[in-house]
Amino acid sequence: MAKKPVASPARRQTAAPAIEVDAAAHPPLGMSPAVFLRDYWQKRPLLIRNAFPGLQSPIQPEDLAGLACEEGVLARVIEHDRERDVYSLRHGPFEEAFFPGLPRQDWTLLVQDVDKWDADVAALLPAFAFLPRWRIDDIMVSFAAPGGSVGAHVDQYDVFLLQAQGHRRWQIDARPDAPQDFRPDADLKLLREFDPSHDWVLGPGDMLYLPPGVPHHGVAQDACLTFSVGMRAPSAAELMGDYIDTLAGEADDSLRYRDPDLSPPRDPNEIDATAMGRVVEALNAMRMNDPDRLGDWFGRFITVYRAAGEVTAGGDEPRSRIEIEWDLERGASLWRHPWSRMAWRKAHAKGQAARLYVSGQEFALPARDAQAIAAAVEIDAEAYSALSETGRACVQELIAGGHYRLGLDDDGDDDSEDAGDGE
Repeated sequence: MAKKPVASPARRQTAAPAIEVDAAAHPPLGMSPAVFLRDYWQKRPLLIRNAFPGLQSPIQPEDLAGLACEEGVLARVIEHDRERDVYSLRHGPFEEAFFPGLPRQDWTLLVQDVDKWDADVAALLPAFAFLPRWRIDDIMVSFAAPGGSVGAHVDQYDVFLLQAQGHRRWQIDARPDAPQDFRPDADLKLLREFDPSHDWVLGPGDMLYLPPGVPHHGVAQDACLTFSVGMRAPSAAELMGDYIDTLAGEADDSLRYRDPDLSPPRDPNEIDATAMGRVVEALNAMRMNDPDRLGDWFGRFITVYRAAGEVTAGGDEPRSRIEIEWDLERGASLWRHPWSRMAWRKAHAKGQAARLYVSGQEFALPARDAQAIAAAVEIDAEAYSALSETGRACVQELIAGGHYRLGLDDDGDDDSEDAGDGE
């Protein structure tokens, strides 16, 4: 009997990764972070059943509605008129009497940055530590009445849609050539055409990951809460705009267009190829060829990019360093302001260790200090004493700037109540 030919390795087809997994045994992804990042991140959607098994929502609908009435909170309500298929948008803050007047169905409340206002919601973020923290933007929480929806749309950033309460039907179009033209008759950027390739109903603890550009449509099956963990993804235009502004602001005025090799032109009115070569040289002279300059620019940029809140120093008389250190030794802690964004980077130049970036500022620090402070939501006496003198001086400067407040260990949970202090 002739043997069946074996396909060469080059011709073997690897099965595409599953689009649905159960993560009960390995939450929140159902696989290792390395496998998820290799096979799914910015490549394909993934429905993760039991990403957070037994999840109890850390916030209730009435609390979310109350938050949407507060000054400084970014909130929206989207209503859908089914008969006319028209979506209407209203912005908060809302009056308390607004919500009782809404219909029983077909509306959605969306509140941005709930992790900055509610410590229990923020406690979900460590589950996403497989991603760079500076890439995570916020946790948006939406409450939808039955039938509530924001319409079929696309996002230009990665998002994890975690069902926290109730049930939501999600439809997506996972085809690579899915149409993405917008409707001309809506205030929102809604898709003109939407032909779903997958259709699921998510319950509490289920999560849907979507890469950028995947059309999707969610409709509440009953009154439900959905948490959207969104990423920071600045556009090339946003990066270039800030980069050019920085270059222009720091440029040496002596760097100019030069033509010491000029020869008589064939046509004095022509901008010839040689002239354009000199233009390129002049622009290249301004480039941030120094990786530390480039890194410092990006660190400052990304820690303020689309920040919805601002950290400012408090109006009270500042406590002295010796008073703060005395309190730390007696059980107090320093709690980071919810709007304070931090990241750090190793420096390239000899004699320099690292940079800590805090809401657009930069601090030169030993790498160990920069890493520790960037990770510290709370700094107690032990963490403070582990810093070098340079690191402790940096913390004192951050306290003066409002990025940390002094509090006893038992009042750290109330930190989110002060989230608006810097507004």
